[in-house]
Amino acid sequence: MIYLDYSATTPVSYEVIDTINKVTKEYIGNPNSLHSLGVKSKELMESATNQIANIFNVSAGEIIYTSGSTESNNLALIGVALANRKKGNHIIVSKLEHPSIYNICNYLESIGFEISYVKNDSEGLIDFDDLKRLVKDSTILVSICAVNSEMGIRQPLKMIRQIVKKENFGTLIHSDMTQAIGKVSVNLHDVDLASMSAHKIYGPKGIGLLYKNSNVNIIPLMYGTTKGNSLRPGTPALPLIAAFSKAIRLANTDIEKKERFINLLNEKIVEHLKKYPHILINKTKYSIPHILNISIMDVMSETFIHALEKKEVYVSTNTACSSGELSTSVMAIYNDLNRSKHTIRISLSKLTTTDEVNRFLQIFDEEYKKLSNLK
Repeated sequence: MIYLDYSATTPVSYEVIDTINKVTKEYIGNPNSLHSLGVKSKELMESATNQIANIFNVSAGEIIYTSGSTESNNLALIGVALANRKKGNHIIVSKLEHPSIYNICNYLESIGFEISYVKNDSEGLIDFDDLKRLVKDSTILVSICAVNSEMGIRQPLKMIRQIVKKENFGTLIHSDMTQAIGKVSVNLHDVDLASMSAHKIYGPKGIGLLYKNSNVNIIPLMYGTTKGNSLRPGTPALPLIAAFSKAIRLANTDIEKKERFINLLNEKIVEHLKKYPHILINKTKYSIPHILNISIMDVMSETFIHALEKKEVYVSTNTACSSGELSTSVMAIYNDLNRSKHTIRISLSKLTTTDEVNRFLQIFDEEYKKLSNLK
């Protein structure tokens, strides 16, 4: 098997599995309970949270555990919108966001909020002049992903923050950092809120977090007992929390070294595919190497993906949450509908080997020649 869909999800690392097993067996108490078993579990949860906080240089109280980035995005956007609707009703997002952001925005529009979509340049960077023009007195939130999930375009969050805060200091900045964590270095102080998920960094599915600056006020979307966390009530998923902490620590170890290796693999694939006149490389100078997007103009994406799957090679069309749909990111960069309908996302990892890439390219050539000749 050759797995090249790491941006959709990653396998859980052995170290993380060990953590899940150990915590599940040895920490049976509810962290909210007052007895010794509960206290023992609460201490472990606080230790795991402190480790995450130290890695990102934030306070432990600024970390809110969720089921994943989609829930974190909901809590951030809807929570901020409802808490600040007396201050304004205007929200700005980019055209390069994950589908969950757009679905949230559609809901917010339905209850009276105004959504603006900031332009980007030909390299995928946010158009700073357009952003400056869009920010107004009623702008309560700007949401820009740190790394785009389809083409891997990385945004300069520090510069975006400076522009937004200069125009309206009260406007909050949120970033979906799901595709950035563990791939590139991030600074949570560039934003007021940030979403992330464990299953993108070799952790378990079902656990994520929202970083929320302590000065930010949001309305909870769920209600229950308020002990420990009024924004996300319920019994903490301690094995998943401990596993997430372990995954974050491992993912942030030697991050630059891993990125350099992945870049070599990316360049090898690009150089190989350049020989085909009907294959377009959807990549800009701001794309991180972990995500490589291509358009196979003379073969349907789904047809090609299933052909590769029969050879146990796994890639995707775009994001896992919008598989089979038009790539909104490729459309935003190239303004080419046909190109946007023929995309394939190849996502690489520290686990990807040179031998796997060589075998992938061999299979790619075989299947592409078959399918393009059929047409």
